[in-house]
Amino acid sequence: MEKEHGNQTNFAGFILLGLSTSPKFQGLLFPLFLSMYLVSLLGNLLIILVICSNNALFHTPMYFFLSHLSLADIGFSSNAVPKMLQILVSKTNTISYSGCLTQLYFFVVFCTTDNFLLASMAYDRYVAICRPLHYSTIMSYKRCLLLAAGSWFLSNAQGLLYVFSISSFSFCASREIPHFFCDVHPLIKLSCSDTSSVEMMLMFEGTATMLGPLMLIVISYIFIVFKVSKVPSASGKYKAFSTCSSHLTTVALFYGTLIGTYIRPSSTYSGTKLSVASIFYTVVTPMLNPFIYSLRNREMHGAMRRLLRKQKVRLEHLENGIRLQP
Repeated sequence: MEKEHGNQTNFAGFILLGLSTSPKFQGLLFPLFLSMYLVSLLGNLLIILVICSNNALFHTPMYFFLSHLSLADIGFSSNAVPKMLQILVSKTNTISYSGCLTQLYFFVVFCTTDNFLLASMAYDRYVAICRPLHYSTIMSYKRCLLLAAGSWFLSNAQGLLYVFSISSFSFCASREIPHFFCDVHPLIKLSCSDTSSVEMMLMFEGTATMLGPLMLIVISYIFIVFKVSKVPSASGKYKAFSTCSSHLTTVALFYGTLIGTYIRPSSTYSGTKLSVASIFYTVVTPMLNPFIYSLRNREMHGAMRRLLRKQKVRLEHLENGIRLQP
């Protein structure tokens, strides 16, 4: 449905071009991304289940933030990947105007939440290594709750800012988005309104929101490196750095593609490059995070084994109860 207003046309929706228009490549991409999405979904759900079922882990700041990070990663990938899979297997590649803005909103929310949570986790590592005697006081459960709640609140506020800004634009003849979800850069380029002031505001705000947490992460690790360098034994240095390795890996994966993609004007935007880069932080990083935080983590291994034992005992009791029934 189209509504005419003078020389401009406001469309009821947009057309997502997806990753590839070649049927051959679509047949290869669908099972690949479906399997990656399912691994991401199951892995992050398992992380949340393990942490929430273990009281000691849930009240440990690093794992408390990790449970929120896994929740944000589930939302991050679930916001974009199902629509991408639909485009790959069907000819339905349209998305309504309201659906597009909703997708943009949740993309900004989950992306920004990841930013703030990674910064909170870096601060936790700084306190644990540089101020160990005051760790329990500084990183109290109440403080962790405030940091997590603040991350979600600020992320939702930024999501609303983006949606309200984009909703003020008018869209002209073309409504094709060269992407697999509604992102900021493609929508700005499609608009026939004067977007310069809004784009400048969003770029400044987005850059501050992204680079602010990143600077906190960098500063935290500068202090950590300075502190650990004073440890006399090599084993002590390795032990200190090993507690940060998982977090540093996630930071590198997340910011590596995000900064190069969004810290620039929309006029330099390339649809193909943006789509490829977006795969990393919407599909690859959420899939890898559960492995990064669990493969070399003894506490997570122990919690998983205890959870599996509990489930095994419950199943045995359930089977025994069924057998005893007349």
